[in-house]
Amino acid sequence: MAELTGLQNIGPTLAKQLQQVAITTPTELEAAGSKAAFAAIKKVNPHACIQLLYSLEGAIEDCAYPQLPAATREDLKQYFRALA
Repeated sequence: MAELTGLQNIGPTLAKQLQQVAITTPTELEAAGSKAAFAAIKKVNPHACIQLLYSLEGAIEDCAYPQLPAATREDLKQYFRALA
């Protein structure tokens, strides 16, 4: 879990959720991508919110999620809505 919590936006709670879906390292998160990781988490936690999706993408991009480009946020928002 320490490796995951070393990433931007990933605290202990999100790290545990990632571990529940077999993502245990930053490399595994990057390989899965934010959308696939979020979809897996949403299956075990149907209440997962869009901020979690933004946080995953920010962790992969190494930036605080509010700093994600508008186009990226819009793409993620459309993906989130499609899952609902």
